[in-house]
Amino acid sequence: MKQLFKLASIKTFVTIFILSLIQTIVLGQDSGGSSTVTTTTHSETTTWYAQPWVWIVGGAVFILLLVALLRGNSSERVSVTKTTRTDTEV
Repeated sequence: MKQLFKLASIKTFVTIFILSLIQTIVLGQDSGGSSTVTTTTHSETTTWYAQPWVWIVGGAVFILLLVALLRGNSSERVSVTKTTRTDTEV
């Protein structure tokens, strides 16, 4: 049992060490210089799904489809009649 804890602590240490090395490598790639980029956009574009009427129409269509599928064809009822005959001829 002590070996399992020792092995787990070694694995944890190695994992933390490797992640620290990766972080050091990634931070070492930073340019260090500061540059400022200013972007101005004046065009306002709206997407179709941002409009409230789209959601209302979509909800209404969904509810109508749901009602149509759940209601089914209740006017047609299928009745099955089984007739059994027994041979009583002797």
